[in-house]
Amino acid sequence: MSVSVDSSFRSLSVTTLLLRFLGSMNFAITLLVAVAIASIIGTVLQQNQPYPDYILKFGPFWFEVFKSLDLFDVYSSVWFLVILGFLVISTTVCIYRNTPRVLKDIRDYKESAQLNALRRMSHHREWQSHFSREICLERISAVASAKGYRLIVKTEAKQSIVAAKKGSGSRLGYIFTHVAIVIICIGGLIDGNVPLKIAEMTDNIRVETRNIPASEVPLISTLPVDNLSFRGTVTIPEGQKANLVFIDFKDGYLVQRLPFLIAVEDFRIDYYKTGQPKSFASDLIIYDQALDVPLRKTISVNHPLEYNGYTIYQSSFGDGGSDLRIKLWPLKGAKRGDEIHAVVNTPVVLSLETGDMTLEILDFRPINVNPDITGVKQFKNIGPRFQYKLRTATGEATEFINYMMPVEKEGAKYYLTGLRHTPAEEFRYWYLPADSEDGVARFMRFLTLLGDEEKLKEIALSALPQQPDSLLPMVEDQELVAQFMVGLIKQFVDGGVGLIAAKVKAVVEPDKQSEISALYAKVLHHFLRNVYWVVLQEEGVDPTSDLNEFDERFYEDAVAAVSISHQYDVPVYLDLVGFDHKEATGLQVTRSPGKMLVFPGCLLLVVGVFCMFYLPQRRFWVIVSGPLENAQLFLAAQASRNPYEFEQEYSELENALLLQLDVEKTD
Repeated sequence: MSVSVDSSFRSLSVTTLLLRFLGSMNFAITLLVAVAIASIIGTVLQQNQPYPDYILKFGPFWFEVFKSLDLFDVYSSVWFLVILGFLVISTTVCIYRNTPRVLKDIRDYKESAQLNALRRMSHHREWQSHFSREICLERISAVASAKGYRLIVKTEAKQSIVAAKKGSGSRLGYIFTHVAIVIICIGGLIDGNVPLKIAEMTDNIRVETRNIPASEVPLISTLPVDNLSFRGTVTIPEGQKANLVFIDFKDGYLVQRLPFLIAVEDFRIDYYKTGQPKSFASDLIIYDQALDVPLRKTISVNHPLEYNGYTIYQSSFGDGGSDLRIKLWPLKGAKRGDEIHAVVNTPVVLSLETGDMTLEILDFRPINVNPDITGVKQFKNIGPRFQYKLRTATGEATEFINYMMPVEKEGAKYYLTGLRHTPAEEFRYWYLPADSEDGVARFMRFLTLLGDEEKLKEIALSALPQQPDSLLPMVEDQELVAQFMVGLIKQFVDGGVGLIAAKVKAVVEPDKQSEISALYAKVLHHFLRNVYWVVLQEEGVDPTSDLNEFDERFYEDAVAAVSISHQYDVPVYLDLVGFDHKEATGLQVTRSPGKMLVFPGCLLLVVGVFCMFYLPQRRFWVIVSGPLENAQLFLAAQASRNPYEFEQEYSELENALLLQLDVEKTD
């Protein structure tokens, strides 16, 4: 037996064996399972995000694993496109091999079925009729037609066979579903941008990773206008125009040129009462040499613009280069700062006493909706804020978020400034108390005075005679005492209470550390209060009066803010005092000719599945034999699926024939 099998395989050509393998059910199911797994991965794992986002989310190890498997862009990965290609080939081979047989089965009534074969069917019955063979054939044909069957009659000398069938569409469903899979996969291959993958593998394109203007992007990182398929984004300020988009690709981007110009005439946002965005829309103008008149269209979310095979979606919004007026409050060095103008996304060099730094404003938002900490409202608009980086000459950058208006917390108002050194960190916020004019001027004067050693020494010398002996016994060398007090303030500013405690622990014997720490705390408190009084006197407050409730609360908050000021390790605080807001619209431009195949392919797939499951093929045969009078009848029937439903139909068919043929059961 094995010898005959081996010889039969050897007799087959390589082409035949290859077609048999490619068209096999096992191979097709394997490919479909692989596509299903890839689709699950593409659904669960967010696609086409910047690589740093994936590193933060998964860590360096798993990032490299997922990157090596192309899981960040599954639907355009080489392995997924190869699977789709083989699925197209496998399904096409299957169609090629089986379509002739399916079409033959649709046309075949199986009128040559043998009696013995029909007797083996589960549904069969034999009768004796009082009518002639001719009348029986007429009435059987009438019943079949009434039940929706098509039939043919094969007449022989001793018998006639009526072969009837309906539901041949179920066999067409087989062809429809397979053709639909081929069409959908071809559409996926087109939108998968196979030419781009080939260009990448042959080093004909190179990903750009630098943050440079589009005009400076080299040609090797620029895709031509006739690129078959892409999905890119571009941010266009109001009144500006662009003829390109940026495609996020691996760890960088590519520039895709467009054959037309997109101009943004106007951009607008509608807000809810809470300040959250309700809707946003853009008035666009398309300039193209093929157009006699520029095309004008307003787009919004879920209402894109279709033009010449391109689709332009409203995807986001952002800052379009707002002009910000910023007051610089030096935290180290100078006693007063200047006011500058800065534009979002345009670097500015700041000349500070501690050295030059580059200001990079990343974003500006005039409305910021956050959860209301008072609980009165669910959300609250806390006003404009801007996000920026301060970069040193060595390239090290610290990122900040500053708010223009103070926020209220526990009955007091504070200015928030957030800081982080890397994108992986959460912002750490520094609360600066707002003065009576809702500004930071009083706190900045207080902080500046705490950094002025000469002024502190004057305050200390003038305050020494007023110090109680229990707090700090008088000594002859008041210069030394004043120097000690100034040093205590410096330690407090440089490292907070923690630094003072560390100094005490390092130089004082353990049994006296508690006593000395308490003494230092009292001296520090009185000296800080004296400095604060100097700030108030500069504002015109009567030094002989007591502090009111607001000034007392401000002092406590200011001391708390100073105690952690060392964590805000930059030489300047940026205070937003005004702005000229300029909005920009975020557009997503796609070209996906494959969807013109995917949509009809999906429709054809639905039709095919419907035909296969809801149009089952059903057949019946009636053999009319015997003498010309009192004919002998044999009925047999079968269905391709839904046997329980067919039971009822067979019973109705049987009863109809009994009624029309006036028969007596013989078997």
